[in-house]
Amino acid sequence: MLKRIFLIFLCIFSLLPTISASAYEVTNFEITAKAGVLISLDTDEYIYSNNIDQKIYPAAITNIMTALVILESDKYSPDGRITMTEKALTDILGTGVAVTNTKAGEEFSHTDLLHFIMMCSCGDAGYLAADYFYGSHEAFVEKMNAKAKDLGLENTNFTNPIGLHDENHYTTVRDIATLSKYALQNKTFKEICAKHRYNMEATNMRDKRILSTTNFLLDTTTNYYYQYASGIKTGYTDEAGRCIVATASYNGYNYLCILMNSPNNPLKRSELKECADLFRWAFNNFKFKEIATSTEPVCEIPLKLSMDTDFVPLYFEKPFISVLPKDADDSTIVINTKLKVDSVKAPVRKGQVLGEAEVIFAEKVIGRVNLVVGEDVKGNALLKGVDFVKGIFTSVYMKVIYVVLGIAVLIFVGFCIKMNLSRLKKRKVKYVPYDKKIK
Repeated sequence: MLKRIFLIFLCIFSLLPTISASAYEVTNFEITAKAGVLISLDTDEYIYSNNIDQKIYPAAITNIMTALVILESDKYSPDGRITMTEKALTDILGTGVAVTNTKAGEEFSHTDLLHFIMMCSCGDAGYLAADYFYGSHEAFVEKMNAKAKDLGLENTNFTNPIGLHDENHYTTVRDIATLSKYALQNKTFKEICAKHRYNMEATNMRDKRILSTTNFLLDTTTNYYYQYASGIKTGYTDEAGRCIVATASYNGYNYLCILMNSPNNPLKRSELKECADLFRWAFNNFKFKEIATSTEPVCEIPLKLSMDTDFVPLYFEKPFISVLPKDADDSTIVINTKLKVDSVKAPVRKGQVLGEAEVIFAEKVIGRVNLVVGEDVKGNALLKGVDFVKGIFTSVYMKVIYVVLGIAVLIFVGFCIKMNLSRLKKRKVKYVPYDKKIK
């Protein structure tokens, strides 16, 4: 009985308002990037966030989409061959972007092309890809924007395939995160962006060469090397500032870090240092915590038309695991239930969704999970029959009939009264006093 009262109390508690909050504040170091985020790739929770919906310029971070569009092209083949053109070399003249140092007529593989784009941000490789895979820069950009729309990147627009600055070439940290998580599902993309060196085979015009990544978090020869980093891309223009999108994994924990518009200081690459600092901060201060299982009831909902029980317990659809500070106080974790209806009629099926639970930690919603029925509950035939009959007599159609019948009765009664009054008039006899009677 006490357990039932407690569960009902939890359901009633769902009527109380909740308070939302931003991600956690970093400790012991400063983030100078104007926009950024640190996301758990295991739970999709935002551990750190700042200006994630603010309009920013992506610079060569654009190449994440460029590579993705190439990989999803029908013409792409790892061993397919592509030839550098005079047009691609001419298109990047005066832009100041990195180049492949290849010559017109030089052939290399599609895989080589992707390494040029992702590891080195080579602009001529990006323009070459646009013409080769979709016929023109414009058609390629159109495909990029179509893909952005498909992924729900509502605040992103591309005007070129290599990230040259343009007022209409913009995105947000939130959109970059969505794009990056999608791109990481592609095995080839994930492998390329994790490399710090690539041994490129000889071409028809040049011997073998080695390509090096611009992401110094991956490069063991730099002061910025971070042993747990595994990708993804860097970028820079004067307007965009220093940018990085990186991933790191350690001891079963996986994070995505994005820092955009960091200060440009060649002697101190703050975006690289702060990205590594964020990874260390997360690995050292956060841990997985199972907040709720799928085997313990969260609340109950009244059940009708069953002789077995008057309430049916609801469970989490799946166990809820969150990344929380290691010193998190369990007493600040609240499960806030929201039921779809006040009651439900039997039969109900195991797994049937009847509500949702918000998980709140330190006044911040950290996740939402469906509430489902834990086991099948049969309905009683007699109760169902009574309910069916009751439903007929209380249905909208019957209510309309009741109204029509009521109006008809009123009309009939009115007609009867009118007819009786008419008859009384006809039967009325004029009274003549006795003394005035005609003799």
